[in-house]
Amino acid sequence: MKKIKVLTENCIGCGACVGIDPEHFTFNDEGYSIPKSNENLDSETLMNAIESCPVGIISFEEVNGEEKENDEETV
Repeated sequence: MKKIKVLTENCIGCGACVGIDPEHFTFNDEGYSIPKSNENLDSETLMNAIESCPVGIISFEEVNGEEKENDEETV
């Protein structure tokens, strides 16, 4: 299964991803991007948001059904 991965600890809070694709991204309490939804992952808008990240911290992650605890934010 594929999920959106955001390296939130490296986020600069510019808001490009949230502005381009509020379906998939939102801000956490500190003002940094986190994934909001893993539905419709083939969306052109999602790809535009990922490509627009100025620090390149958004990608996809393959998961095997079990979430692992770490500093990276995934939904």
